[in-house]
Amino acid sequence: MGIRGAAVSTLPMGVCALMCHVPKLIEEGIIDADGFPTKQQMIKLSPTMPAYNTTHLLWPTVGDRHSQQSIFRFLNECTQATKLADWVLCNSFYEIEPSAFDLVPNILPIGPFLPGTRHGRLEGNFWPEDSTCLSWLDKKPACSVVYIAFGSFTIMDHRQFHELALGLELSNHSFLWVVRPDLTDGSSDAYPDGFEARVAGRGRIIGWSPQQKVLAHPSISCFLTHCGWNSTMEGLINGVPFLCWPYFADQFYNQTYISDIWKVGLQLKPDSSGIISREEMKAKLDELLGDEDIRARSLKLKQTAQENVAEGGSSFKNFNNFIEAIKLKKC
Repeated sequence: MGIRGAAVSTLPMGVCALMCHVPKLIEEGIIDADGFPTKQQMIKLSPTMPAYNTTHLLWPTVGDRHSQQSIFRFLNECTQATKLADWVLCNSFYEIEPSAFDLVPNILPIGPFLPGTRHGRLEGNFWPEDSTCLSWLDKKPACSVVYIAFGSFTIMDHRQFHELALGLELSNHSFLWVVRPDLTDGSSDAYPDGFEARVAGRGRIIGWSPQQKVLAHPSISCFLTHCGWNSTMEGLINGVPFLCWPYFADQFYNQTYISDIWKVGLQLKPDSSGIISREEMKAKLDELLGDEDIRARSLKLKQTAQENVAEGGSSFKNFNNFIEAIKLKKC
């Protein structure tokens, strides 16, 4: 109908590049026509990009085979549909994914997005925010509180949830932990016996947080995260080191950027039974909080991110150019 359109990608550019290469992956026999890996292997789209584990592509990590097929087809259709858009905007910036932008040259980075700085009420949350945690943080020393949040979809079984709780207790660090109503498998007695009473003096547990404001708070020392892209961007622009616990889809790829490319965080590793133990939690928290080089790199990336969205920055210019293009070509 001649109506111009703009698309917005909420994924990292490396994943967008992967989706654009799906036809080639099928042609080379890396995945079949339904998106399933023909074998477990590591693949690279560019020598300077993180490698993809074929078992950790976006679709093989979700649900049963039918669900995976549906998700793969949906993502593929979305990728094809963006070719009809006059502009494709994304929540990223050149410095953190330069090789990926070379592979998808027509996308305009305007990130990091900053939802927490909007005027008025932020819509779209699944649960009510508990802003009282901010006054609790106000009473804590600088860089003293571990922030734990796993986004909207992560679900833990009972045993893993217990290990996480006991790991936080064992670490002896103050913490702010976001526990969604559906984070566990529905058990009403999810916490270990006596846990809440034992950590009451240094721990705060809430159902949902104003995350951007929390990560910007000076008392936060690090971010234990599922590595969702929005959370990753919010952590970067606040200069907060990451402790990575990816769950599914692009989160494994994002974790590789965090721990191996940008080197602003560490990865938690499961034991032989697939559980991240309390001892692993304590050891990695101690290592992360004692690593001044990681903190220095985090603060440097924070500066780069802020410069991009500030007046005169690359993301700022890209967004302004997009607005000007709309003004010049009114329907």
